Amino acid sequence: MPETTPNGRQPEPARRTRDTHGRASRSAPADASPTALDGPADAPGPTASGPEDTPGPSGPSHPSAHHPGPPGHHHRPHPHPHPHGHPDDAARPAAARIAHWAGRLTLDQVPSVVRRAVRRQLLDGIGCLLAALRKDAAGPALAAARGLGGPPEAAVPGTTALIGAPAAALATGALVHALDFDDTHPGALVHATAAVLPALLTTAQHTTATGARVLTAAAAGYETAVRVGLAAPYRFHARGVHATQVATVFAAPVTAAVLHDTTVPVLTHALGLAGSSAGGLLEFLDAGSDSKTLHPGLAAHAGLLALRLATAGAEGPATVLEGRYGVYAALAGHPVTAAEVAGDLGEMWHAPAVAAKRHPCCQLMHPALDAARVLHGRLAGAEVASAVVDVPPGAVPVVCEPAGLRQAPRTAYEAKFALPYSTALMLLDGRVTLDSYDRAAGARPDAAALAARITHRERPWPGPDAEAPGRIRALTTDGRELTAEVPGGHRPPPPTEEVLMKFHVNAGGENALTRELAERVLHIDREPTLDRVLELTASIGASFERRTP
Repeated sequence: MPETTPNGRQPEPARRTRDTHGRASRSAPADASPTALDGPADAPGPTASGPEDTPGPSGPSHPSAHHPGPPGHHHRPHPHPHPHGHPDDAARPAAARIAHWAGRLTLDQVPSVVRRAVRRQLLDGIGCLLAALRKDAAGPALAAARGLGGPPEAAVPGTTALIGAPAAALATGALVHALDFDDTHPGALVHATAAVLPALLTTAQHTTATGARVLTAAAAGYETAVRVGLAAPYRFHARGVHATQVATVFAAPVTAAVLHDTTVPVLTHALGLAGSSAGGLLEFLDAGSDSKTLHPGLAAHAGLLALRLATAGAEGPATVLEGRYGVYAALAGHPVTAAEVAGDLGEMWHAPAVAAKRHPCCQLMHPALDAARVLHGRLAGAEVASAVVDVPPGAVPVVCEPAGLRQAPRTAYEAKFALPYSTALMLLDGRVTLDSYDRAAGARPDAAALAARITHRERPWPGPDAEAPGRIRALTTDGRELTAEVPGGHRPPPPTEEVLMKFHVNAGGENALTRELAERVLHIDREPTLDRVLELTASIGASFERRTP
């Protein structure tokens, strides 16, 4: 594992050579030592006007004209000419750039605004995992993970059997994403935590990584996932491919490699190998299945397996992302350069824009649901005779069509992608919670009846569909016409206080264990190891009645 100094910082990076196990051996100091950007790792970050926290321009590194992303974050220039990269980076493929950056990353190089965001996202992900255990939402994945077995390296949270880390990551990822309540990046439309957290929790169980190193690994994983998605925003979805499985199959090996102190060449090969497992189909939208819940777990499993294969000597193409037959050409039908994916690594950070969900359903429905919540408060007891919801064109195939299925979803999971039905729930109840989706439409005849009277209207929007304005116009049975609208554009992620409240609800209620777990995760870089965090997560998860592997 990487050495640490007495104050918990990582020391100056050293040049690395590959040993027979693919791990790093250290010889001489690196040519660029890190600069302490933020002071102590647990100190409050600078204000928004500080160099690290100053929002950068909207959009990805090379933004699409149609889908500019949410703001990124710059940190102050490094005193050396190549702080995270290499003079030859311009000629390196994207996978090699990512591996070189992640392999040298230390916590000192992660801006405070990124650290705070990552800690918040990890807490939200653990809460989503616990909610899935509480609702017994990932039984097949848990059973399959037990069957895969492997060396006794890691346990799925809430279980006791030690299995191989890739198998444990499969089930853990399925748990985080099972209820579709885990965070997303609105510009990339990627669920990053659902693969980064499994890679962290499973790898940490068979290493002795410090909390500071865990936070560093998480930051690297988040940034990788978001960048892969942002380089071709919404283009994977347009071709029926789930961007989450595409992007996070690269994030998982990056996350684990930082904890293992893997060499740059081995990680580059691992990324090349991981690309062969990129995918995840959206056919579940028409079939009524819940296969999407498995996609982040499959990505985490494949990513960790790719890292092991590379460590054993397998080689993958460094041009896996931007190459002639690479991920973007094959799955997005869109040419992308290495610079568009990784050209400004270490200078622009997109991870802070990853946001916890406020509603446990497809993010493309959230603007409309926010508007419907406003309208609910103005109904004054009146019933809705009919309603029209504005929807950006790219969201229509996902949450509005076919109309019959979206108005009367056949399963509880299908309801999470049904805009008319979910809007009806919001208009009737004033909120949409996990319990709202416990049963299919047949269990709520009032919601199904109202959903049949809700239609949509396409409303073009130049930015990411998840950041479109929300607008609903309703006619009431007492003859009134009511309209509610919420503005579009980048919405700041929920603050820590709101994420903390959501965590306690997902964990089954606030108590001494959940309070301690939240405190430790929100200061994870102070932890000597992840042992107590893992112990608390397991204890809370084991308190729920459910199937266990």
